[in-house]
Amino acid sequence: MSTSQVLNIETPKVDPIKTGVSAEVREQLAKHLSVILAETYMLTVKSHLYHWNVVGPLFKSIHDLTEEHYENLFAATDDLAERIRALGHRAPVNVDEGKLNLTVSLPAGGMPNAFEMIEDLVRSHEMIAAEMRDMAAYAGDNSDPVTEDLLTQRITFHDKAAWMPVSYTHLRAHETDSYLV
Repeated sequence: MSTSQVLNIETPKVDPIKTGVSAEVREQLAKHLSVILAETYMLTVKSHLYHWNVVGPLFKSIHDLTEEHYENLFAATDDLAERIRALGHRAPVNVDEGKLNLTVSLPAGGMPNAFEMIEDLVRSHEMIAAEMRDMAAYAGDNSDPVTEDLLTQRITFHDKAAWMPVSYTHLRAHETDSYLV
């Protein structure tokens, strides 16, 4: 077999698969899971950036928290991509093509302070959890308990990831100069 024959082989974008879930539902699930996968990757990177760059009195708490988050998020990307494949579709290759409408973004205009990092992470986790709730309901309504269960597990993580750091931002609203000294 020549090299040109190997390089000219095209991989189908959809694999023939019979799971008991209709092709249309699998396509919708795969599209939405692709967005969730890309957003999870973006949040992984953001959490890692904040992990490296946090400064101030909350350094240790935020440093440890973001490490837990980016490790969990990175592991989740594999689960999400494998679920897309199990639905008969391919994981997204290029999020910069504008085909995925992402709600999570990386910080622009410099690194935020520790409190802004927490507020940003909370917003990102809340947005992803909300998207996942809609998808989990759709999966359940369309006889795909596997995707529904995966998303339910991820929602549990994101709800906790949004809830726990709120205590830091609550501190900001009630902080005094004497506390930070």
